[in-house]
Amino acid sequence: MPLPRLIILVIGLSLIFWSIIRLINSIYRLYISIAFTAPLLANFLVFLIMGLLGLLIYAFVYYFNIFSSRHNSREKKRRTNLKLPEQKTEAAQENLQAIRNQMQQIQDKVAQKTLLKRSQEIAENLNRGNLKVVVFGTGSAGKTSLVNAIIGDIVGQVEPTMGTTKIGESYCLKLKGLSREITIVDTPGILEAGIAGTEREELARQLATEADLLLFVVDNDLRKSEYKPLEILVNLGKRSLLVFNKIDLYTEEEEGDILKQLQDRVQSFIAEKDIICLSANPPFFTSETGEIIEPEPNITPLIKRLVAILRAEGEDLIADNILLQSQRLGEDAKKLIERQRKRGSEQIIERYQWISAGVISITPLPVVDMLATAAVNAQMVMEIGKIYGCEINSERGKELALSLGKTLVSLGVVKGAVDLLGKALQLNVSTYLIGKAIQGVTAAYLTRIAGKSFVEYFRHDQDWGDGGITEVVQRQFQLSRKDEFLKDFVKDAITKVVQPLTDSWTEETEEIDNFQKSPLQQQAILEDEDDW
Repeated sequence: MPLPRLIILVIGLSLIFWSIIRLINSIYRLYISIAFTAPLLANFLVFLIMGLLGLLIYAFVYYFNIFSSRHNSREKKRRTNLKLPEQKTEAAQENLQAIRNQMQQIQDKVAQKTLLKRSQEIAENLNRGNLKVVVFGTGSAGKTSLVNAIIGDIVGQVEPTMGTTKIGESYCLKLKGLSREITIVDTPGILEAGIAGTEREELARQLATEADLLLFVVDNDLRKSEYKPLEILVNLGKRSLLVFNKIDLYTEEEEGDILKQLQDRVQSFIAEKDIICLSANPPFFTSETGEIIEPEPNITPLIKRLVAILRAEGEDLIADNILLQSQRLGEDAKKLIERQRKRGSEQIIERYQWISAGVISITPLPVVDMLATAAVNAQMVMEIGKIYGCEINSERGKELALSLGKTLVSLGVVKGAVDLLGKALQLNVSTYLIGKAIQGVTAAYLTRIAGKSFVEYFRHDQDWGDGGITEVVQRQFQLSRKDEFLKDFVKDAITKVVQPLTDSWTEETEEIDNFQKSPLQQQAILEDEDDW
């Protein structure tokens, strides 16, 4: 227990006990004087006084404990609040370091350089001294007017037409009671028509995701096209205020109705106190005397709420934003690596599927032999594993290939593939080649399903998932049965499998024809070849 509180406790208890000792003599005298005439009353008074003294001691101890508990709670909360941003920034630093490690895997140098630049910007923001407040909304909601009113000076062109702000513009100011400087960012409007409007909207969304605090400005009830981006930004973790601007255009009753609608729509993610009504640029009006009066902007509720939030949550808002930016950068890096791996895996699968077709076409069997393609699939799975950073030896590769081959047979995928491709090839292949063609093309098709299944296996850290290998193979088979894929696959198969078989068949037929000719015809052919 801290020394000051211990001293207070000792002094308090000492005073109580001293008072008790002083009172004992008085109580005794009172008891003696009353007991001669009313013994019962004397006893009652003694018990009453002792009870009051006990209650006094209990009240003192109870109050002391409550005070101590509240003080400890406030102290603990204060320490937690001080530590929380530090924890978040440490997490952001760890994310950035992990991202830099991931960048080594990215082959696209331009994308790698872009990610590195963004990571450096986030790292610099870890120690920045300002709070970024981004004003976001449709082009006609009065965002620039609101910024004008907050800054107290004209900072942009204010017109009623949409598209006034073409790029994100930043302005700095100091608010009373805040140690940090505030950067106000006026974004282009969203939901504008045309290519230029779409580009400005993308910029506005990017700026909004970088905000410490977001002011989403509307001038009426939320439309669906406004609600969705607001919901997305809040779900990203953006601390947001919903600003209902231009209330001067409505009667009090209309304003109340619109405010109630806004509260109902966003109650799941924005508190009522964070929905603020104001008039950033009220119109001029003429007084009874004919004087033109320019009303002052009515943004006091917003300024008060801004100050309250930035005072109480400012440090956390910055830490949250930095952590969010680092997480999003990490997700972008993962997506780039995933696309890179997908392209690499697709090239490997493409190569091995036609190798399988060639193996089966050269040595045709009564049915498609999965053992004959297992060796090919074993080599394929080893190469796909390397793409995903998993070193698979030949034994493990063969084990995976055989396991998947058995699954293909047991699920009826082999028979289904033969039937499916047989129907597709009958219209494109001569009758005398249909047997060889079906086997070769089916081998390629099954190798592709195997390769896609292996990709899923490595994507999930060498795990087939809850449904096991069966579910993965079935899903890949269903995807490979889609008409758009099947048409392109058969077209490639005709070029890579059927056409070589046709050429080979033609050469064999010509040799047989030459062999069957009369000796004089053969001699003539040989002489022609010699002359040539």
